[in-house]
Amino acid sequence: MRRTARRTATVHGDRVSFWDSGTTGPDARGDDEGELVVLVHGIASSAHTWSPLLAEMARRRERRRFIAPDLLGHGSSSAPWADYSLGGYATGLRDLVLSLGQSRVTVVGHSLGGGVVQQFAFQFPQLCARLVLIDSGGLGREVSPALRAATLPGAEWVIPVIADRRLVSAATAVGRRFAWAGRYVPGSAREAARAYASLADPVHRHAFVHTARSVIDSGGQRVRATNRLDLADQLPVLIAWGTEDRMIPVEHAHRAHGLVPGSELALFEGAGHFPHCDRPRDFAGRLLDFLDRRPPGVWDPDQLARRIADHTQFDD
Repeated sequence: MRRTARRTATVHGDRVSFWDSGTTGPDARGDDEGELVVLVHGIASSAHTWSPLLAEMARRRERRRFIAPDLLGHGSSSAPWADYSLGGYATGLRDLVLSLGQSRVTVVGHSLGGGVVQQFAFQFPQLCARLVLIDSGGLGREVSPALRAATLPGAEWVIPVIADRRLVSAATAVGRRFAWAGRYVPGSAREAARAYASLADPVHRHAFVHTARSVIDSGGQRVRATNRLDLADQLPVLIAWGTEDRMIPVEHAHRAHGLVPGSELALFEGAGHFPHCDRPRDFAGRLLDFLDRRPPGVWDPDQLARRIADHTQFDD
């Protein structure tokens, strides 16, 4: 019987925890389960952020297989002294995909996870069938002051205070009380509170600081895909965003959409930084429509090489 279950794997000595909607038993690899969609969460978050979407997929009896890993340093996965860069996370994602016996997958990334799946697509184009970016990092300099502050010297000492679980719980309760005001988005707020609360754990805090500093500085995001994002036009690309995102502005969605010919843009009115949590039913419908209409793409290595060459100029 098909069910969503928590699974773990040891990859290169590190424990990787993930939710798997296609398991049929404790040793199931899912080779015959059909198309695989990989859901990659954002910074300080975990696979739990995908729970509303996975529940909606189960309600619809969706036959595609979805897996949602906890990135290293997040959730229930190991938090080793490791490479917490986008490239490091993308390599870990490759290893998990191949370990599951898969050769090509659709990757869906939220926030930092959007940067990870972009890196995955560019590092391992032969493995990537479609690309879905949700309120994604890597598409512009602007980012919330809270994330910029996390990269400053001494942040390690400040974060435990603001991440105290009691303070987070109190703030969440106040937010729910005034939800009627229309300025508070419960789904996004719950996930943000959950992420902040995870930083009370020193192990997760260590991984968060190293991850944040690999992609953000005091001026904003310091990694970008916009200079090569047009190369992704060989793939079906969906860019989804909450119009009320206060973490990464919706202008980044319009910018990315303009850079990728043939890409699709889905804006969720009134949703915040976690549109898949604010509007899971609408989001699931839009994602499945995209997957149904747009068959997996295939990177042409020769065309990719020519396109990269076009991006390059040599000084004589």
